[in-house]
Amino acid sequence: MSAFVLLGLLLAAPAPYQPAPYDLSALPPYRPQQQAIGVVRIYGTPLESLVGKWATEFRDRQGHVRLQAYLINTSQAFAGLVTGKADVGLMGHRTWHSTLEAFEGAFGYAPLEIKFANGSYDDPEGSTPGLMFVVHRSNPLAGLTLDQIDGIFGAQRTGAWVGTKWSTAAARGQERNIRTWGQLGLTGEWADKPIHLHGSDVTLSNWADLIEREAFHGGQKWNPALIEGPRADIALKARGKTHDQEIVEGVQNDPLAMGFTFKRVINALGSDVKVLPIAAKPRGPFVVPSAQSFFDGSYPMRNGAYLYLNRVPGHPLSARDKEFVRFVLSREGQQIVAESRIFIPLSAEQVETELRKLE
Repeated sequence: MSAFVLLGLLLAAPAPYQPAPYDLSALPPYRPQQQAIGVVRIYGTPLESLVGKWATEFRDRQGHVRLQAYLINTSQAFAGLVTGKADVGLMGHRTWHSTLEAFEGAFGYAPLEIKFANGSYDDPEGSTPGLMFVVHRSNPLAGLTLDQIDGIFGAQRTGAWVGTKWSTAAARGQERNIRTWGQLGLTGEWADKPIHLHGSDVTLSNWADLIEREAFHGGQKWNPALIEGPRADIALKARGKTHDQEIVEGVQNDPLAMGFTFKRVINALGSDVKVLPIAAKPRGPFVVPSAQSFFDGSYPMRNGAYLYLNRVPGHPLSARDKEFVRFVLSREGQQIVAESRIFIPLSAEQVETELRKLE
């Protein structure tokens, strides 16, 4: 192979992914408050490397504790808690309504939920990615609010689940549906054109659940015009494609389309779809998705990973369970999260929110 050919291949090769840096200096370092003794039993999502590093460093600081992990799949988190075989349920996403019902049916109260990480942004090795809302590159739309996402992707509803309780506070009529580009403020030739929607399946999907929680206020009624499909479509994969690719291509090839997808899919395809900033409130601010806005918590449509524990209301956690959670939320525990590249660590403000739940 000539030097010129080799040079051409090197220049054409994509640059290796560079993980984003996160400043964890504001997070509290781990300092034991109690001596922990015994075994912390962890069931759930197979995150062996992450849990293994937590276990090693935690035991360096609490030498009388060891961790016992049964990390087969996410469903085992609550199976372990309900049967009493687990102290901590580890989940790569927030738990489902049906799982909460099962737990409350068994114990009469809700589990303690601790968010220990944000989902990934664009890291190819990441998990539980947040959502990008995308339009065709020619579309003049500047951004979306959560209420507009509800109007576009949602439908009229009589209420929503708040935990395991039904509430009518989230009810809305069809007059708040948004079905044309003019309803989003576009004028001229765009005004009366319909919005063509693309997205993943909305039945027990982590990403549909994210939209339902953040934009639909817990509602589960969707716009029936959404072109959806299961992400685990085996027939599609056999043809060398994924539904994630089809979502991006559907928007890329249709000026009237809008979809939700992942940044790493956009990057992998080299697509020129336009990623929209999102605002939690009607007047903004509109936040551009990035590793930093996931880390600081300002981007509304980021995902998360969670720990669940069975704490009886009015009673403290055991010393070993509380100290383990405190370690996970410490600067040292979050540094392990950052180095794993699976998730994005929590900011100091987010850590403070979670630590208050332990009191």
